[in-house]
Amino acid sequence: MDMLKQFMKASRIRVIPVMLIPIVMGSLAAYAWDGVFDVWLFLLTLIGAASAHLFSNMINDLWDYYNGTDEAAHASKDAISTNSGYLTNGTWSVKKFAFVTWLLFFIAAACGIVLSIFSGFEVMVFAVLGALLAYFYVAPPIRFGYRGKGYSELAILFSFGILPVVGSYYVQTLLLDTRALLLSLPIGFLTTLILFNHHFLHWQTDREAGKRTLVVVWGERIALLFSQVLMYLAYCALAVCVIQEALPVYALLGIVTAIPLYRVYGKLGNRNESRAYLPLMAGSLRATMQCGVIMIVSLLIQAFIQ
Repeated sequence: MDMLKQFMKASRIRVIPVMLIPIVMGSLAAYAWDGVFDVWLFLLTLIGAASAHLFSNMINDLWDYYNGTDEAAHASKDAISTNSGYLTNGTWSVKKFAFVTWLLFFIAAACGIVLSIFSGFEVMVFAVLGALLAYFYVAPPIRFGYRGKGYSELAILFSFGILPVVGSYYVQTLLLDTRALLLSLPIGFLTTLILFNHHFLHWQTDREAGKRTLVVVWGERIALLFSQVLMYLAYCALAVCVIQEALPVYALLGIVTAIPLYRVYGKLGNRNESRAYLPLMAGSLRATMQCGVIMIVSLLIQAFIQ
């Protein structure tokens, strides 16, 4: 039991819904739009995506440890470390951490291979792109999460929006549909917002470690403005989905989830202590979960009333 609890903390499993929600959305879209739903393909997609997400979390922690970013965050009094700390405090050896990390990768890869057998080799395109984005986020030689030019934000939009929604829809239908692309954007922007707000918690130590996130490059004031832009883009994308009939009109209830998050921005100044950003991080996570659930329920209702 202790081992399971340690794994849950090491893999940051508490945020797994940000990957499961888009998978469910893409699969339900196939049911709502095309009347197609294979429960076994759905479960296999869910397991593969969940494993890939946990692999991404752990490989990022592993490379952040190698690069010294995590150690700097733990040493700083102001910065808030968001990883398990198992590597910096010695709870797990690097060898053990790496073993579990790559085990998750092989589970995800196995699911991708099986899905490609039943749904076509194109599924592997989605899987390979997701794997490359997950690994090279902080891994050399690319390390695009350190470059501060918006590459990491684009990667999250693809990894937690476009790829899982469009990919899970394709697994069920063997079709590519522009509605699936549109459907991926609200949840993709919201998940990107979570990651972006996450950088505020330790941006000073990121700067010292050479990790050039957009918060480091732009500074707090401009980065906060961009954070709000991401929020507006997410809810505008939701409205576009309704206009283009990717979602039914009652999905617009999701816009209500923006209200608490909008209020958090009003309580922040141009310069804030790291802890002042915890409500922003929590608010963006809550908005993503709640809006995602509303979109899922909307697709379910649409499927059953047709």
